[in-house]
Amino acid sequence: MVHQYGDEHDIPDEHHIHKHGAWLPADHRIQHEWLRAQIEHVEKAEKKELIPVLKDFKRLIEGNSRIYMYFNQMWEEIPMKKPYIKDPTGTKRQIRDYRHMLAVLNHVFTQAPQWTDAAFGVGMVGVPMVGIFDYVMATPSGHAAFLDPEVNRMLKKVLNEWGKFLKSPKSAEVLAPHRQGWFSEHGRKDLMEVANAPLKTSHRFEDMYICDATAKHYGFTSWDDFFTRQLREGVRPVASPEDDGIVANACESKVYNVARHARLRDRFWIKGQPYSVLDMLGHDPLAAQFDGATIYQAFLSALSYHRWHAPVSGRIVRAFVKDGTYFSEPLFEGQGADAGALDIDKRGISVAQGYLTALATRAVIFIQANNPAIGLMAFIGVGMDEVSTCEITVQQGQEIRKGDQLGMFHFGGSSHCLLFRDGVKVDGFPSPGREENVPVRGQVAVVKP
Repeated sequence: MVHQYGDEHDIPDEHHIHKHGAWLPADHRIQHEWLRAQIEHVEKAEKKELIPVLKDFKRLIEGNSRIYMYFNQMWEEIPMKKPYIKDPTGTKRQIRDYRHMLAVLNHVFTQAPQWTDAAFGVGMVGVPMVGIFDYVMATPSGHAAFLDPEVNRMLKKVLNEWGKFLKSPKSAEVLAPHRQGWFSEHGRKDLMEVANAPLKTSHRFEDMYICDATAKHYGFTSWDDFFTRQLREGVRPVASPEDDGIVANACESKVYNVARHARLRDRFWIKGQPYSVLDMLGHDPLAAQFDGATIYQAFLSALSYHRWHAPVSGRIVRAFVKDGTYFSEPLFEGQGADAGALDIDKRGISVAQGYLTALATRAVIFIQANNPAIGLMAFIGVGMDEVSTCEITVQQGQEIRKGDQLGMFHFGGSSHCLLFRDGVKVDGFPSPGREENVPVRGQVAVVKP
């Protein structure tokens, strides 16, 4: 199944990178080519003054010795060997230092994410900033920088500023039928191939989503309006709405992992990325009840629906957003030819799903299920990369029915988890490795009395 147009063409092994959710191209050459085009524009165009929030970012880097060291060293620590030192055209690594990084960001922030037609090497899907930070995130200094609280506060400001643009009418310009538009022939084809696969339907875009196919940009007022598009009634029916023993899928998503007996506290940063329940739940006092939990995790495709829905009927006990990291990924021991050396995992942040549940900005919602065999359970919406907003649309004390909306992701990549307490007899989860998404509001598990 295609997750992004062009992924089906022949890609040499050295350039083929599996990216969970297709946020970046499977062919690493496309990412290099996109970045090269952004840099070429910056270098050929008249020098532009940095936008105010990037001036603030520059002042933070240059005014703090620790952060100044990180943002100088991270570019120097990219390995001086293939595939990092040169792109496929032979150009040396493309961003040279933090000043160059800021100049490229200054350009990127004037446009919404374009459709990626990987066969022709244009645009990026959803996450241009992670395309810029892809290698430096995994260097020792980059690892330290993207964990730094001051850096993350600044990144939140930067992402919120970009978020304002993504809610503006100008950002809707990418919602067009041209080759870099989301309603291009290939864009519409791939959006609907992903959307139709779970239930083997043959809907058109306008049949699946609330929109106006006769209006400019299908009636969407901005990139974010498109990204958070709503489903039409009936296209994703609620699984057994009257049976509280059937758990509904909270997000349209692809299975990542099912874990049993997760510890309250664990070493989430090591290679196996074990779940650390206390960290996942933001050290909330209710977290102690989830020692030994069963955890289901799945990730959302760049091409999919990004709203969350209630897995069970019940009452909202607590709901909050936990601020965290935006571009942090774990450092793993390299497997390269140089024994003991650190290589960069070219798959990037997309393989850090377990790690991100403990550190990334995330929404945490505790639900007291009507079914006593479930009792208290938790939903976590995990922001990845460019996501600067996890929006919760329910309130503490609110009664909800299975399938009701809980909230949504804005702007970028994402993952989610369901947590069931130790002793809950929950089973029947879809198996990791299935190609298509599990439909939102469809059956994801069964709980026995």
